[in-house]
Amino acid sequence: MAEKLTISQLNKLGERLRKDPDSKDALRLLETFRLSFTPAYDQVFGQLRELGLDPAGRPAKSTQSIIAKLVRLRTRLSRMQDIAGCRVEVDNIPEQDRVVSQIANVYPEAQIDDLRIKPSHGYRAVHVIVKVAGFPVEIQVRTPLQNSWAQGTESLADSFDPEIKYGGGPEQLRHVLELVSTRIAGVEDNETSLITLRASVSGEVLQEEFSNLETELLKQKKKLHEVLQQIMMAAEKKV
Repeated sequence: MAEKLTISQLNKLGERLRKDPDSKDALRLLETFRLSFTPAYDQVFGQLRELGLDPAGRPAKSTQSIIAKLVRLRTRLSRMQDIAGCRVEVDNIPEQDRVVSQIANVYPEAQIDDLRIKPSHGYRAVHVIVKVAGFPVEIQVRTPLQNSWAQGTESLADSFDPEIKYGGGPEQLRHVLELVSTRIAGVEDNETSLITLRASVSGEVLQEEFSNLETELLKQKKKLHEVLQQIMMAAEKKV
């Protein structure tokens, strides 16, 4: 792996970029820093595939995104955990829990951030931060609805206002996204309860009732996907 900058050097670089984001020397150093994450990302990506998962991701966050985060959060560059990142999509909440545990078994020192418990401006997922040779790699584990919500929000942020992702932007849009996020949480919680009950209760009559409930939940999930698709289409028209 490429030689790492010291914590002090990284923080000084972050300060330089915050004050002068067009500094050529600072941008060259940042590019070297970004590229240094590639081996760690490749290792994690390969490990996720070995676990039978189908990850997507990027070896490094874009230069513009890193600088924007430095400015927005006043965070130190050395403390930024999501330079490199993978995303894994799973079927439902129980599967999400299982996959997170599976990853944590491979990386025992992983840091788990459960954004289902405390969503970030409506964003829900589970983030697992693992380290390879000291390089953090963020793994986002999402259900299909959580992923659709995140993509819809990204589209709106690109088309209307980047602050939408961080609780800002037009109030009406934020209100819609919060409502959809809350609805997704409710549907997924009901689905989890149904999966748990179905696994623990026998009887043909009950199983038939469970099938009816499952059909209704699938309809609700489909409707939410349609709403999120409409949001993304509206964002594309704006562009």
